[in-house]
Formats: sequence, structure tokens, C-alpha cells
Amino acid sequence: MIRAVLAFLLLLPAAANACETLTYKSNDYTLCEVTLEDDLRLFHSDADGRLLGSFSRINAMLADSDQTLGFAMNAGMYHSDRSPVGLFIENGKERAPLADGGTYGNFGLKPNGVFCFSKDRLAVIETNKFRKAKPACYYATQSGPMLVIDGALHPRFLLDATSRYIRNGVGVSADGTRAWFVISDNPVTFHEFGSLFRDHLKTPNALYFDGKVSRLFAPDLGRSDSGFPLGVIVGTVISR
Repeated sequence: MIRAVLAFLLLLPAAANACETLTYKSNDYTLCEVTLEDDLRLFHSDADGRLLGSFSRINAMLADSDQTLGFAMNAGMYHSDRSPVGLFIENGKERAPLADGGTYGNFGLKPNGVFCFSKDRLAVIETNKFRKAKPACYYATQSGPMLVIDGALHPRFLLDATSRYIRNGVGVSADGTRAWFVISDNPVTFHEFGSLFRDHLKTPNALYFDGKVSRLFAPDLGRSDSGFPLGVIVGTVISR
């Protein structure tokens, strides 16, 4: 019996990222934690420039290298053709430029920001600071609004707001070694969502990815949300 169990475990993929569900102030969330040791990437198009748009298509592409997603979620807003609304850097190459945001939906709820990462640091940086600092990013996706800015909630988040959606975003530890990717499992306000990052996860900076279209792939929880094609997707890659 023991040999059979061990043989089964050897056939499983390497451990996926630690995703868990939690309840915070009467709202339910799913959270996936990532460290610098994880192979975190951004995905948008395949080698031929064709939109990936879904977790299943990314997994199909990775299968050629005997890899699979550990976890994944949508990672930024997009135009009707699924092109990024703001900055997108992939494998060290800029695919779309940094944008002001104008009045484009929640992206225009300034300040917005950038999720930037490389092998030695994970960071969420407000757009104007990013423009001045010009940090080196191997991957980057711009979105908005910022949820937490240097320890404070976005100034336009109202405690008594009534707009509620399924929302997802990312927050990063102060030392840049950990990131928490979170999706709400019930509709929440911006204030509630931002408070989770500031007060529970203690992230000094956090960034909103999207709402209504928010989706998660978390195989360790038996979850693979489906729907119409997405734009930029963030996820970890593990060996099969």
C-alpha cells in the first residue's frame, strides 16, 4: 500500500504554489503566495503572436517543455483586442509602453501602478514613481488603481461605498521577497479589498488587477475558472 501511494505521488507535478481560502471581515478570499524561489511569469501571446487568453492554452504551450502552471490569474486591464492598457514587459522586452491612464475605467482612478519583478525582487510601484526611477523589470504589468500606497489606502476608496464586484490584485512584502495574489470569492468594495492587503497581509503597496472578469487557476484547490479570453495573465511555472 505504501509503495502504491509513493508511486502515485511521484507521478504528480512538483508542488504548486500555496493557495488558500480565508475569511476577513465577513468577506471570503482566495490567496496564493509567491516567493523569489518560484518561477513567476507573465503571459500574453505565443511565439507566433497569437493571444493565449486562457489558462488551458498556457498549459498546452507549457506542456511542450513538460511544464504546467502552479497557479495563475488575470493580471491587468485590456482593450477590446486584449492588448494591455498600460505597460507590459515580457522577458525583459517592452511590449506595450507605460500609460498615464486618462479616464479609462478603473485604470483612470489614479494613482495607478506597475507590478514589476525580476529574479531578485518583486515590487508594486506607483506609476509616477516608476516613470522617474525606471527600475529594471524582467516582467511588468501596469494596472490600476493602486490599492495600497506606502501603507495608506488609495485616497478615493470610501468606507461606505456600495459598488461591489469580484476583484483581484497583488500585494508585495516590504522586503520585496514575497507577493500575495488575491481574488475575492464574493463581491467586495475597493475599500474592503484594499484593507485586506494593508491590514491583514501588511503589504505597504498593492495593485488592483481587475474586477467582474477576475479569474483564478489554483489546481491545489481544484479551481480553474473559465470564460471569455483574457489579456495579460500572471502565473508560476512548475515541472510536471
